[in-house]
Amino acid sequence: MTSLSAKRIAATSLALAAISLPHQTCAFAPSATSSSRLVSPTKLNVVGEQASSIGPAQVLRNLKETLPQIEWLAEGPGSASNKIDIPDHVASVLAQPQAPKREAENEERTERIRSRAKQASEDAMKLRGMLTGDDDATAWWRSQRSISEGGRSVTKEDPLTVLVAGGGLAGLVVASACHAKGMKVALFEQASSYAPYGGPIQIQSNALRALQQINPTIYEELVKAGTCTADRVSGLKIGYRKGNKLAGLYDAGDWLVRFDTVGPALEAGLPATVVVDRPVIQQILVKHGFPEGTVRIKSRIQDFEDLGKGRGVAVTLEDGTKAYADALVGADGIWSQVRKTLHGLDDGAGGFAASGAAGGAIDDAEARKLARDTVQIAAKADRRFSGFTCYAALASHRASNIENVSYQILLGEKKYFVSTDGGGERQQWFALIREPAGGVDPEPTPEDPHPKLTRLRKEFACTGSGDDDENVWDPFALELINASTEEDIKRRDLYDGAPLLTTLDPQRLLSPWAKGPVALCGDASHPMMPNLGQGGCQATEDGYRLVEELSKVQHTRDVPGALGGYSRVRVIRTAIIQGFAQLGSDLLVDFDLMMTIPLLGPFFLTMTQLSMPFILRYLYTPSF
Repeated sequence: MTSLSAKRIAATSLALAAISLPHQTCAFAPSATSSSRLVSPTKLNVVGEQASSIGPAQVLRNLKETLPQIEWLAEGPGSASNKIDIPDHVASVLAQPQAPKREAENEERTERIRSRAKQASEDAMKLRGMLTGDDDATAWWRSQRSISEGGRSVTKEDPLTVLVAGGGLAGLVVASACHAKGMKVALFEQASSYAPYGGPIQIQSNALRALQQINPTIYEELVKAGTCTADRVSGLKIGYRKGNKLAGLYDAGDWLVRFDTVGPALEAGLPATVVVDRPVIQQILVKHGFPEGTVRIKSRIQDFEDLGKGRGVAVTLEDGTKAYADALVGADGIWSQVRKTLHGLDDGAGGFAASGAAGGAIDDAEARKLARDTVQIAAKADRRFSGFTCYAALASHRASNIENVSYQILLGEKKYFVSTDGGGERQQWFALIREPAGGVDPEPTPEDPHPKLTRLRKEFACTGSGDDDENVWDPFALELINASTEEDIKRRDLYDGAPLLTTLDPQRLLSPWAKGPVALCGDASHPMMPNLGQGGCQATEDGYRLVEELSKVQHTRDVPGALGGYSRVRVIRTAIIQGFAQLGSDLLVDFDLMMTIPLLGPFFLTMTQLSMPFILRYLYTPSF
């Protein structure tokens, strides 16, 4: 998503600062009758949604709009202290002896990182390490064992057998953890190849610790292949000039909040966050996590049957192939087919994944169709539309602030622009714009061969009258947008799920993500907004905890209890993180209001700054 670094918690920290404010924001697309919330179609043929809020925040907004505006209050320059990238409180942490030291960008490292990513992509396209040919025809999972009622004993010679649906990060981690514990594992991925999709992934300190406990070699290889992002500052910036003399004046690009991510990691004894290309992560996990032939591509799990009484599960693939094992793990993403069957959701609740391993095969035409189809899938799958569409790309560009800043968010009223160091003199960026679900960009024409770039250049205009709301943006957004090609930019609507179960089913309340010998993990169980950058990290924690519980099983009749225990352990932590990510994203529509209210604006930013270490300490726990 997808989906998205520890540093993305910046937007979420807004939520903690405003928890004491009794207001709500509306993050859903408006109904057809809510015409007051729609803006007019622009010349780019895009219909957007006016950011909206209800409750006290809306009362304050209405009051502010009716009061006379005193121009001289908004005159004058912003504070010089808000233009300093690394303030003293961050510099003191980065100067600690055990903190990672910044290695300046150089040609050798750039070439090494880019070449490694290219080679990993080529290996994936050549199906290296995948299950093919005669090995596929004789795979262990094709034969159904004769197991008497009551199940069988699990021994070193006759280990537990596990099937994993989904070859993204969550599935690969589960498969690696299973193999590390001596289990027999097979992974089924629906994509026809591990085509590159999306930018590098931030593997944060908590996820690195989980991987270190699963397989030290995987951990060491990822750290060696990655780029450290904890050696510089991160934070929130204002996208355009805002504020007044009573609440504080801010020029475009001024810092609102600055923090480091390495301090809380060092306190917990955890490694520093690194960013690694997706194909490289896949390559390392496939090479060091389990034997060759574990992953079978073009294999979508369509259905399964609980054989009952300790006899395991029978799985049916989309092509009719049967597979058998003691347990099944659904790591097949937000539109999980395993989840659909497990929870008895309506037909159509399972869909094609536009992220992870499968997303790389999707072109713009398929993406347009998928955007419309996803609206119907989400309704049947009980997923929440966040209110944001997201444009994303990896720009092969040395950012102007690369030596001081690893991650920043430029905040605006109806949109915000996120950028992070992707390693190898590349910047991964995301432009999140509030509008209804299912929207698509115009198809290229001779008059406008680059419609996505055209729109984004208008949305984040830094000259003249600025964007449609006459806000003149900090030029850094266009620095990265203009360094990207139309083909590199991908668009998708952002969906997540309810932080806690919306059901009164006693079985699901007792065992939220598991039933019988089947369990869910990653986005299949707790999809979240990218503000925390914890989606993949929580999936990694899931994989570690799930297999730790399975490793205690000495008889197959105990598999359901182990999986149920895993889901009960994990659901509270993931619900808290998921809720913070959701709330932080929703509150962004009111940030501009806070910035102009005397006393409240400064208090809001101060509380955001003070809350950051506590949020990071919760995320960077050494046990999960």
